[in-house]
Amino acid sequence: MTVDEDQSTLTSRNPRAGFPSLNQRIFAPFKIATVIDTVAGRGIDAATVLERTGLTLTEVRDPHTLTSIGQYLTACENIVVAGARFADAFAIGSRLHLSAYGMYGYALMCSPTMRDFFDFAVRYQPLATPTVRLGWRTEGEVAVWQFQEIYRDVMSNDVRTFLIRQQMKMTYTHIRDAAGSDNFPVRARFALPEEARSAEDERELSCPCFYAADANELHYPIGILEQTPELGNRLTRTMLEETCDRLIGQSRISSGLSGEVYQLLLLAPNHFPSMTAIAEQIGLQERTLRRRLAAEDTSYGEIVDDVRRKLAIEYLQTTRMSVDDVAWKVGFSDSANLRRAVRRWTGKTINEVRSEK
Repeated sequence: MTVDEDQSTLTSRNPRAGFPSLNQRIFAPFKIATVIDTVAGRGIDAATVLERTGLTLTEVRDPHTLTSIGQYLTACENIVVAGARFADAFAIGSRLHLSAYGMYGYALMCSPTMRDFFDFAVRYQPLATPTVRLGWRTEGEVAVWQFQEIYRDVMSNDVRTFLIRQQMKMTYTHIRDAAGSDNFPVRARFALPEEARSAEDERELSCPCFYAADANELHYPIGILEQTPELGNRLTRTMLEETCDRLIGQSRISSGLSGEVYQLLLLAPNHFPSMTAIAEQIGLQERTLRRRLAAEDTSYGEIVDDVRRKLAIEYLQTTRMSVDDVAWKVGFSDSANLRRAVRRWTGKTINEVRSEK
C-alpha cells in the first residue's frame, strides 16, 4: 500500500475499514435499551434480549456501561429468534431519535444545512453503534442514502432483513428529527426479495418500495439538501465536530492490538516503521500481526492513515509550520498529497482546517 492510497481503496479491500471491531466496547447502551423497551410489549423479556451478550439489565440501564456492535447484533438475533417481526424493527427505528445519540446526534441536529447533515452522518457514523456503512450521493433529482451491509458474514438472513428495515426507519426518523416531520422519501430500494410485507414497508416508510435491487437505499427529493435544520447552528456544530473528532480518535487508540500499533506509530512521525518492524517491536510475526489486525476489522495501512490524519490536523491547527513542513512531518512526499489527504479526511481545505483552530 502506498503512502497516498485513497481511503476508498482501503474500504473496498475491507468494508469495515475505519469502524470499531465487533467486540470493541465503546458505545453507550442506548440501542440495546431501546430494543428491550420496544419488544417488552410482545412478551420478549430483558433476559431473552440479553442472552449471550454478557450484559445484565442493570448494566444496560447504566449510561456509563460500554457495549459493542457485536453485543447489539446478538441482542437483535435473540429477539428475531424469539419471534420479533418486521413491525418491531420499524418500531425500534422510530424510537432511536437523534437525541439518543449523544454528541453525534446533537451535532447532526445543529447542522447548518441538510447537505452538511448528510456529510456529517457518514463521516462520524462509527460513533453510532453502526450495523451498516452509510453513504450518500446525488442522482438526478434525488439525494440517495445507501446502506452497505458490512456484517452479513456474522448474521442470519432473518436478522439481516430485520436490521435493514430497522436502519431504513432510523434514517427516516433522523431526517424528520432534523428537517421536520413533513420530509418524506420518494422511494425505497431493498436488496432483498419481495415478500408479502411490502405494504407494511410502504406504510412505515411513506413511499413506494422496490425489491431485488442492487443496494439498500432511501431516495429523497434533492431539494432537501439545501434545507436548514430546525436547530441548525454553524458555530455549535463546529464545536461539536471537534468533540466527535476526539471521540473517534479515542476509540481507535484505546483497545486491542490496533490500539497498541496506533500508539507505536504516534511515537515515530514522519518516518513510519514498516509493518515488519512494528511486528518485531510487538513480538509477532508479520503474518500474525496482519491476521490479528484483520480480526479487529482494520489493517496496518488503515492505522497509518489514521495516525497521519491525527498528526496532520494537530500540526495545522496548533503550529505555524508551513504546509510543506507538515507534509514532511507526517510522511507525505509533497504538500499536494497532504492537501488531497486533508480533503479526503475532513471534506475541507487546509486553510479551512487551520481557520478552525
